[in-house]
Amino acid sequence: MVHWTAEEKQLITSVWSKINVEECGAEALARLLIVYPWTQRFFASFGNLSSPTAILGNPKVRAHGKKVLTSFGEAIKNLDNIKATYAKLSELHCEKLHVDPENFRLLGDILIIVLASHFARDFTPACQFAWQKLVSVVAHALARKYH
Repeated sequence: MVHWTAEEKQLITSVWSKINVEECGAEALARLLIVYPWTQRFFASFGNLSSPTAILGNPKVRAHGKKVLTSFGEAIKNLDNIKATYAKLSELHCEKLHVDPENFRLLGDILIIVLASHFARDFTPACQFAWQKLVSVVAHALARKYH
């Protein structure tokens, strides 16, 4: 189990309360697909992903980005039980979707960039540390069924 300090919890929830899930989720997923184009193979049903412009304007990318970041909110609500929170999603991504677990880490790193760009003033080094810890724990929980 991961130990969270009161300060880490406060920093995470403070930024989370300001996030536009639809906007930041869409941006994070789009950036993942653009920066790491090999991740696009998991989204073949999304239609046109042929260019950054196509990806950024793709409604399925936007919708799934929102879904992913909404799910991330479950980790924030359950900081002391993230593994159990993501058990079913880990199983789905491992056994049915066969997503490379490295992609969870990549998306977490992209999310950090998105949050830093949207909340520069609030995203202090201490805040970044707390969020980096969180995305790492979430990525590990999502990869759990792979081990």
